[in-house]
Amino acid sequence: MADLSSRNPDWWRQAVIYQVYPRSFADADGDGLGDLKGITQRLDHLGALGVDALWLSPFYPSELADGGYDVADHRDVDPRLGSLDDFDALVAEAHRLGLKVVVDLVPNHTSHQHPWFQEALRAGPGSAARERYVFRPGRGTRGELPPSDWQSVFGGSAWHRVADGEWYLHLFAAQQPDLNWDNEEVRADFRTTLRFWSDRGVDGFRVDVAHGLAKELTEPLRDIGGIGASGETALLRVPPGDHPYWDRDEVHEIYRDWRKVFDAYRPPRSAVAEAWVPGPRRALYARPDELGQAFNFEYLEAGWSAEELRRVITEELATARAAGAAATWVLSNHDVVRHHSRLMLPPGTDPGAWLLSGGHAPAVDREAGLRRGRAATLLMLALPGASYLYQGEELGLPEVADLPTEVLQDPIWEQTGHVRKGRDGCRVPLPWTADGASYGFGPGGAWLPQPAGFAAYAVEAQSGVAGSTLELYRTALRLRRKLLDGESLIWSTDSPEDVLDFSRCEAWRCVANLGAAAVPMPPGEVLLSSGPLPGDGGLPPDTTVWLG
Repeated sequence: MADLSSRNPDWWRQAVIYQVYPRSFADADGDGLGDLKGITQRLDHLGALGVDALWLSPFYPSELADGGYDVADHRDVDPRLGSLDDFDALVAEAHRLGLKVVVDLVPNHTSHQHPWFQEALRAGPGSAARERYVFRPGRGTRGELPPSDWQSVFGGSAWHRVADGEWYLHLFAAQQPDLNWDNEEVRADFRTTLRFWSDRGVDGFRVDVAHGLAKELTEPLRDIGGIGASGETALLRVPPGDHPYWDRDEVHEIYRDWRKVFDAYRPPRSAVAEAWVPGPRRALYARPDELGQAFNFEYLEAGWSAEELRRVITEELATARAAGAAATWVLSNHDVVRHHSRLMLPPGTDPGAWLLSGGHAPAVDREAGLRRGRAATLLMLALPGASYLYQGEELGLPEVADLPTEVLQDPIWEQTGHVRKGRDGCRVPLPWTADGASYGFGPGGAWLPQPAGFAAYAVEAQSGVAGSTLELYRTALRLRRKLLDGESLIWSTDSPEDVLDFSRCEAWRCVANLGAAAVPMPPGEVLLSSGPLPGDGGLPPDTTVWLG
């Protein structure tokens, strides 16, 4: 069994980390918005679940132009979510329960309400205040054109013009001006931020848009033409490290500097990069002298295919090993369609178009989706490395694809001219009880409407119920903790084409049937199954078993 105690500096290498989206987890004060006190009151759920750590998505002061990722103060708590005292109480309770605490760090940009940006607007062109951001004069005879053709991830130009005629860069929403990481004041301020939260007991950091900080800002700015605004597709069309604002080689200097801060603590603070870059480039962020881990999004994006998953798993383990890092695995998060729905979409389906249809084109069989989602989870939890869970997946929650357009909060909806519905469907507040105004989320309503079907998924409805998804997760995490041994696996050489079959150690074998027909069950004692077994010696489709 891996030592995940507070004394182990490598606790994160095979940990199970549970992502909490604070505004949707639990509401203590009844205003419809989740808060820190609500999280603290529900931490016993995570203790009973058996995870090792919780990762808090942003809880900082924000106008919520991007769900909290538009940060007005990186060293405070949004008053609607609580106070620093509430944060300290949360950390203390988490540590009492044996849970580590990881917080989201948003270093690529601030909110336009951040005091620095407001100062920059007042100070005008050429000022030191504007040097903390990326301001440029426009092109054209009167500066009426953006400084370059760079595009926002959320759609449209990545430049916004201010009253005095200059333009500022925002790779995301216009309310999220990008910081200039060539500026030493910016670098020093984030070192202060890392120490601020570490001194309050935070055990690690999830680094948002880790591949976006360094930018090529020499004049004239380089247009990108048709290579795309974001994602690995854009990066594959330029030499490695040569995109003007994604995954530049200079970014690694920043993280080597951060590592000095992390290592000044005992145990050292952990970190994981959100870097949407190809595997060999991702490994650079995960080096021991940088962040140590990076999210493996190829696994999240892989289809329900044994061949594809075997390739992705093999490549990730090799990439992590070469970097001296631990592999990472994730199926759902706050930015993607929940995997209990997504894995049922036919190959080639555009999730954005599916959301725009309200989840009707194509229709998803929720029972089949839950079966496949459970199998995917048991497979993931058997893999060597760290597993990241997203709140509500332990309840089997599907994507809420049919949210009425008038309740949508994600800026993607407006910024794309209603072409992309956005990410609200995976952020609908959790159901804790089978009744009540918000199914136990809080004493009142919820900031996004919960469908009536959520009652059946509630914690109350599943706790102690044999065969429920919640009890499957609890059992899997309890067994996983006992079975962990090493950070490698051995693939079976004689498994059927649609089956993933590997051993972690002598006492732990994982077999997942991703095909359309039952296959013979390999020998061994069934320790856990993601779904019912027929008793005829067969392993049904969309089912994973752990054998001992």
